[in-house]
Amino acid sequence: MRPLTPDQIRSSFRNATKGDATRAELPDLTAVRWEDIDYLGWQDARKPQLHYVVLEVEDEPVGLLLRGTGRPPTRKMLCAWCEDVVDGIRAASFVAPLAGASGRRGNTIGTAICADFRCSRNVRRAPAAFELRTEDPALLAYHRQQRIEGLRERSVSFARAVLRD
Repeated sequence: MRPLTPDQIRSSFRNATKGDATRAELPDLTAVRWEDIDYLGWQDARKPQLHYVVLEVEDEPVGLLLRGTGRPPTRKMLCAWCEDVVDGIRAASFVAPLAGASGRRGNTIGTAICADFRCSRNVRRAPAAFELRTEDPALLAYHRQQRIEGLRERSVSFARAVLRD
């Protein structure tokens, strides 16, 4: 992912008001390893029910406001973006207000995403024995690339669903 400034992040939000974007508590961007992530995700430190993700859709940053359900998951769920079942804490349910007039009427779309937004790390980990039984470096690299591309496709698909009005 390309490095972003606070102003770029705040102006990228598509399903939040300008006030919501201005008040969002941004993460420490100096600690972000941009080359290792496919999207930037964080929880608002001042309002723990608010979460944000910024990802690239057609080479443009798109920021999304997410709301947590407020309850910790009672059982493991599959992350809809990275589809990892081995390494994640738990996936959590989130809803995103739709962009535009539909969202202003209160319409939302939901998904389950890794609660700690570690999808980029999950798709880059070495496969477990039950996932891929090989030592072939080329096959391992191909598997990793397929998982990264899948994460990007599924996260962008969700962003497009939020943007559809």
